[in-house]
Amino acid sequence: MKKLNGLAPLLLLSMLFLFASADASAQTLLTQTIKGTIVDGASEEPVVAANILLLHTDPVLGAATEYDGSFRIENVPVGRYTVRISCLGYDEAYINELEVGAGKEVVLNLKLQESLVKLEDVVVTGKRLDGTPNNDLASVSARSFSVEQTKRYAAAINDPARMALSFAGVSTNDDESNEIVIRGNSPRGLLWRMEGVEIPNPNHFAEQGASGGGISALSVNVLANSDFLVSAFPAEYGNALSGVFDLKLRNGNNEKREYAIQAGVMGLDAAAEGPIGPKGGASYLLNYRYSTLTLLEGLGLLNISDGVVTFQDAAFKVHVPTKNNGYLSVWGMGGLSSENTDTPFDDFRYFSNRGVVGLNYRTYFKKNDYLETILSYGIGSVGDDYLNKLNNYTDFEEFTERALRVSLLYNRKINARNTFRAGVIGSRLDYDFLEWYKLPEEAERVTEVLEDGNTETVQAYAQLKHRFGTRLNVNVGLHATHLAIGDQTTIEPRVGMRWNYRDGHVISAGAGLHSRMDPLPIYFARVIAADGTFSQANRNLELPKAAHAVLGYEWRFQPEWRFQTEVYYQHLYDVPIASPGVQGDFGGSISAINFNSGYVTDSLFSDGTGRNYGLEMTVERFFTGGWYALSTVSLYQSKYTARDGIERNTRYNGNYVANVLAGKEWVVGKRQVNKIGVNIRYSLAGGNRQAPIDLGASRNSGFTVRDYSRAFEEQLPFYMRADVRLSYRINGKRGTTSVISLDVQNVTNRRNIWRTFYSANTNNIFEVTQLGLIPILNYRLEF
Repeated sequence: MKKLNGLAPLLLLSMLFLFASADASAQTLLTQTIKGTIVDGASEEPVVAANILLLHTDPVLGAATEYDGSFRIENVPVGRYTVRISCLGYDEAYINELEVGAGKEVVLNLKLQESLVKLEDVVVTGKRLDGTPNNDLASVSARSFSVEQTKRYAAAINDPARMALSFAGVSTNDDESNEIVIRGNSPRGLLWRMEGVEIPNPNHFAEQGASGGGISALSVNVLANSDFLVSAFPAEYGNALSGVFDLKLRNGNNEKREYAIQAGVMGLDAAAEGPIGPKGGASYLLNYRYSTLTLLEGLGLLNISDGVVTFQDAAFKVHVPTKNNGYLSVWGMGGLSSENTDTPFDDFRYFSNRGVVGLNYRTYFKKNDYLETILSYGIGSVGDDYLNKLNNYTDFEEFTERALRVSLLYNRKINARNTFRAGVIGSRLDYDFLEWYKLPEEAERVTEVLEDGNTETVQAYAQLKHRFGTRLNVNVGLHATHLAIGDQTTIEPRVGMRWNYRDGHVISAGAGLHSRMDPLPIYFARVIAADGTFSQANRNLELPKAAHAVLGYEWRFQPEWRFQTEVYYQHLYDVPIASPGVQGDFGGSISAINFNSGYVTDSLFSDGTGRNYGLEMTVERFFTGGWYALSTVSLYQSKYTARDGIERNTRYNGNYVANVLAGKEWVVGKRQVNKIGVNIRYSLAGGNRQAPIDLGASRNSGFTVRDYSRAFEEQLPFYMRADVRLSYRINGKRGTTSVISLDVQNVTNRRNIWRTFYSANTNNIFEVTQLGLIPILNYRLEF
């Protein structure tokens, strides 16, 4: 549990405020450069002679794209701007409230959609880019999120997963982890992608088989605008049941060297970027962060555990343009995290490490078609060594997975109406698993997993997007997955549709079949018999599958406002549950649907089912006029059926979740170039579920005994939390930008209940609560 001395952060905040104010006191007119590229949304070919105009400026500021789609607008006064992008033969697009600061050039990489109408026939209405997915084949249950949102949203603390908690259909049941529950699904159903390829879980302090962890290992210094999908994914996405984070890394500045330094409770962070070579074009981007948690513990400002807690991470990208508008990029990210505890009662050593490097090469065969080849290598390793000194019980585990992947993606814009995309992904998965424990009364240790080797997966997909006119888009596709374990293959059809039946009104729909491989240790777990022999009964588990169906409606009733609602139904099957011969209520209620991490050493069979269904509503005001607002409500049911044949609530069936966000920005200072920002978030959700405690049986046995005949019937009190973010942005006279921010997590200090257990000391039930009030102070300098 975290405890923070209240005086020290305030003193530090005051010193940073005085420093920044002194730098800003004698400012002159501050300007910056806006530059970037405009490409065709389907083919990603450069768009020549597109006009980029900053609205409501005097004199008018703007530029036109060159032969390579690039543009440049110099001497732009710092502030926020609305940008209009237009070109003959393309639909207009708008960007609102673009932030221009003194410390860094603004780089925009935008896509335009080719128009299907002649200019003399109809006047084309401009399209806002707010929330529109980067992947133009995503029809429903998808949205983009910006780096600015990840920085700005209260409680996000620069973490994409925590930022997504503000979106409809997304919730969490654990404040100490950024694992997210999407539409009632287990967090394990989430796929992380980066630069077009699957990556290891990019979070510190992650457990085996988990999709999240305590702290994100991704720095917003290197991220570009990315996509978040929660259902009915396009055909190119495989190995995902509940959601997809499709992350993009931005390119470094290819003309000017820029730097950023960040210091706060979550770590010390440094970034650098700039051109490679005298001619420009190629660029590099580097970022490194080191944890300050141990430093703060040493100063008495923070107490997170009884041991030493450290983490560090790094990311990079090198981008080199090639002929015919192609490119070669080399990128990577990695993180190390550990916790070491030594007390009179126990000795605990824990580590969680991960990393990935990749190479992307894109080449154009001719106009409107390209091939992208991706080669990546990722590794994830997690383990711990535990000794209970009181009874001499020991437990050791270490799980290491490596993945070598080759991906080929072919994209062809056939014409203005049709875009075809197809690809294949081959993965070689190497593994090395060991887990054992030793009871004090036993001479030999019990080995639960001891396996090393490799397996393979092959994924292939093809999809076609057809525009029936200016108002109706349909995309259809197939995704196939083959897993060498069990020699199994799935064929997954996908379809999506968007119908803009009236200006500002869109009906969307999607359906598809999806699958995801179980964590590898499950396949190799040893099922130990009474005579001490073991078998690996789980090698033949089927891939868990889910059929998704979604229907949505979107109404942009004002240029800056959006109302959106979706109804969905998901049928899950081939879910691992206990074997047919299982005895007792506990075994009869087991289902992998309720797993969030780790694995089990029981014999499992792919006979389980589940279903999720619900209604979501979103009202959103995009950042315009210095403020934004977002309100979401989700009503849902999440059910499963295990070996006993009883349909039950899943552990993630909170039934409802609601969020209200709002933010306001004020321009301040003598030169009116600095900004004060206030962001708030209020969340309300149904409480966690668990099997009720049998108090009588617990008192007789001296430990917690649950009634699994009523598995997940008990719902704990509702979850409620309010968060506030305060920020002060200073544009300095020497071309620097400073941002001081204070994120107050759980500002009301409400102690939400996480679980309940039986206490032999009190002979009664006690409640384990989640995190209380946590202030997170941060200072960032860009130059």
